[in-house]
Amino acid sequence: MADRAFERALVIRGGALGDFLLTLPVLHSLRGSGSRVGLLAYPSYASLARSAGWADDTRSIEYGPLAGFFARDTVQDPAMREYFASHDLVLSYLYDPDGIFAENMEKAGVRRFLTGRPKISGASHAIDQLAVPLTELGLELSSRAVRLDIAPAPSEAPIIAVHPGSGSPAKNWPTRHWKELVGALLDSESSTRIAVVGGEADRNVLQTLRAELTSERMLWWENLPLPDLAARLGGSIIYLGHDTGVSHLAAAVGTPSLLLFGPTDPGVWAPPHEHVRVIRAPEGDLNMLSVSSVLAAARRLRATAQLASRARTRQDPYL
Repeated sequence: MADRAFERALVIRGGALGDFLLTLPVLHSLRGSGSRVGLLAYPSYASLARSAGWADDTRSIEYGPLAGFFARDTVQDPAMREYFASHDLVLSYLYDPDGIFAENMEKAGVRRFLTGRPKISGASHAIDQLAVPLTELGLELSSRAVRLDIAPAPSEAPIIAVHPGSGSPAKNWPTRHWKELVGALLDSESSTRIAVVGGEADRNVLQTLRAELTSERMLWWENLPLPDLAARLGGSIIYLGHDTGVSHLAAAVGTPSLLLFGPTDPGVWAPPHEHVRVIRAPEGDLNMLSVSSVLAAARRLRATAQLASRARTRQDPYL
């Protein structure tokens, strides 16, 4: 039975985009318990949570007066003390090895403070590791494969979205392979546009591809606000990418996705959604993953997505 000693829960989440999205099942379970849920996170994550209706209120983790809560014997901002104390439960995923933040939460009047794992380790799925604090509350995960309810952006032509980068070169399929793959898709999908997704970390990859892929059917989705990117991914027919936060975002909005995994373990990091397919590189080395195998898998995913779309249309002719 769920512990109903809390009615207002606050989740504090830093980390990268993928870390945040892997925590969505925890937010979903807390909301499903009937509690009001607040979120303290980076502004871009907070805007995504607001757009999807995942939090009742959000605040930025980059707010200056928060600094006083990360050191001992400092003056704490009165407004933030009141904010923290207004919650029956604070669940923090911040790295706090010396327990300083936890001590300051107690001083601020937080009645119940729990910590989640800020870093994932071991062989179990990241979602299950992040959900461990729920057991202390008598709660279970309501779903591991949660969805973000964000309306897909309309498009005049079918779009295949690809994200050829990541935060780590070891997790990237070679850029030359992406160029060859996109070229093959442009040749075989005459009515389809290809959208290349990228952020600051992907600048070099995107520059190379932009110089060599000059078709008028190419789109370049660079540095988009997360709610905008989520809507565009949701309007794409399929998505191709690596082990990245953007891949988790595509999965969360329901886009059929093909993910290329190298040194990282999909059993820990891959989105658990049924519409996600994973290709594991031989020996964990993405340099050894052939373009032909990825192209064949992409075409299979495209065909499966088309069949699913036709089935939905038959069920609801107004779609």
